[in-house]
Amino acid sequence: MKLPLDWDTKSSKRTFLALKGIQCAVFGIFLAATAQAQGAPKVVASIKPVHSLVSAVMEGIGEPGLIVEGAGSPHGYSLKPSDAAELENADLVVWAGPDLEVFLEGPIRALSRNAEVVALSEAHGVKLLPYREDGDFEAHAHEDGEHEHENGHDSGEDRSDHNGAGMDMHFWLDPQNARALVHEIEVALSAIDADNAGVYAGNARKLEDRIDALDAEIRGILAPVAATPYVVFHDGYQYFEKHYGLNAVGSISVSPEARPGAARVAGMREKVKELGAVCVFSEPQFDPRLVAVIAEGSNARPGVLDPLGADLEDGPDQYFDLLRNLAKSLAECLSGEG
Repeated sequence: MKLPLDWDTKSSKRTFLALKGIQCAVFGIFLAATAQAQGAPKVVASIKPVHSLVSAVMEGIGEPGLIVEGAGSPHGYSLKPSDAAELENADLVVWAGPDLEVFLEGPIRALSRNAEVVALSEAHGVKLLPYREDGDFEAHAHEDGEHEHENGHDSGEDRSDHNGAGMDMHFWLDPQNARALVHEIEVALSAIDADNAGVYAGNARKLEDRIDALDAEIRGILAPVAATPYVVFHDGYQYFEKHYGLNAVGSISVSPEARPGAARVAGMREKVKELGAVCVFSEPQFDPRLVAVIAEGSNARPGVLDPLGADLEDGPDQYFDLLRNLAKSLAECLSGEG
């Protein structure tokens, strides 16, 4: 077949135009990504569960910084120079609040003067529960609902129960509270970055749907063991317990900052035997030997629970892995499969 004389010229031109189009497209994507990265607000989150929810709402726009990384705990955390720099440069700081993260209260006040600061414990729709002071959960069972406090932005009341105990700040362990947190985070991000408000809103809706699906999944996991009695290391799980109707009967330590004395340890050993607690749970951040002492002389099995997800990878999936792991750890130990 005889080719046209201008075939090579036309072919080369078409190839050149195609390559030019691809080059322009790639360059356009690069410019868009660069502009997006430059325009992303500087956001800092305090602990992993908070960081996870913020990350999910920010997906596609930017990534928040995290203060308490790895296996760190907000109980007794020491701020690093890099943490201070992040707080100083932030447009938005999202934390649980001063009742949990005491170490952050002063630095936020001193370093984040130009940032919006959101304490999620004060978010609209978040229900707070008082700590059960003496670690005897049965003694407080009749009070369920009496001291719940649902937050509104205008609330300035003292958040304490009738005995003066502080409110439990592990509120993210209730999926209903998590939905309220997602809304609060979306509103805060949209206020400082209105150009991306539509993205934040879409991410928030998808995140709420994921939370609902996770909630249904966990109910299925825990239903067979909901009535089985157990003891936890410290009173940090009642939001999870109440939401799923679990039967925690006490905690070893009233406060994670204070090691229980000999009298308390002896009392908990008797309680484990008396109530037939099937499991005694430790936490990765604290000494597991106490659990062995408490369980000694009983048929209780040792287990591990982690309300922060210390060993989980940071990011938008961390919150979901955290709650799913709690459910699986409980179910495995309480059913004897662990």
